[in-house]
Amino acid sequence: MRVLVAEDDPVSRRALEAFLRRWGYDVTVAENGLEACQALQAEPTPNLAILDWMMPGMDGIHVCREVRSRGPEPYIYILLVTAKDRKEDVVAGIEAGADDYLKKPYDPHELKARLRTGRRIVELQQKLIAAREELRVQATRDALTGLWNRATILEILRREFDRSLREGTPLGVLMADIDHFKQVNDSRGHMAGDQVLRQVAEGLKGAVRAYDSVGRYGGEEFLVVAPGSDVVSSLQLAERLRSAVREATVNGGPVAGPVTLSVGFTSTGDLGEADCDVLLRAADAALYEAKRAGRDRVEMAAAQLVA
Repeated sequence: MRVLVAEDDPVSRRALEAFLRRWGYDVTVAENGLEACQALQAEPTPNLAILDWMMPGMDGIHVCREVRSRGPEPYIYILLVTAKDRKEDVVAGIEAGADDYLKKPYDPHELKARLRTGRRIVELQQKLIAAREELRVQATRDALTGLWNRATILEILRREFDRSLREGTPLGVLMADIDHFKQVNDSRGHMAGDQVLRQVAEGLKGAVRAYDSVGRYGGEEFLVVAPGSDVVSSLQLAERLRSAVREATVNGGPVAGPVTLSVGFTSTGDLGEADCDVLLRAADAALYEAKRAGRDRVEMAAAQLVA
């Protein structure tokens, strides 16, 4: 648990730092309010902050307000330490964003107990954030492959399509399907099929750019959304996907030899007036053409395929 100590008096600062290290905390020190603000923005961010009210440059109250103005996460538990003891001062400190208030001179045992309270609150928030993140992953990711699920990849497609219209940039849409996947399930079983799906997903993730999105569209079919991709770059991406899947499955898989992929693609720059449904139909029609033409190949959507 990381603690920031902001105290301008060197004797008090060193004594407080010694206590904290003895209690097992990872301590960062600041000699004034400006240093404290900088330390509270640095990575890794302190979990707890012990702030002296009266400091040069920026007092503890202003530091509290600055921290709270940045948003709720990551939450920093703030303990104000001061000689002020009027009720108005306590109220001012709490309203500024402090979580607790300790009057000087303080008893080290009381400080330790209050920090323990702060630590419990911080740890509880961390658990809540982790639980929320887990729920988000479950809601947006395909459980088997770790790719975006169907609903999420379609939402990404709509979002990127709207952005491509605003910015006047092309958008590539690619539909990929594992060749002869039913034979894997029928001859090797569904566990082998699941392993193939995971291997293919890893190959796809390794082949796309950082700002592309890959989702499991359904069964053994995958959808790739490629912002900024015209026909040429979409074709290059499609061939890269096909090669990556072959390489990812050539060794150590449940089937003999590599798994192959058929890919159909289109781009907004090639279709002219189009919407998301048109793009999906175009990519799907191109994928069907790749299957019909022999599989393990890439086909581009043609205007007659979309009509």
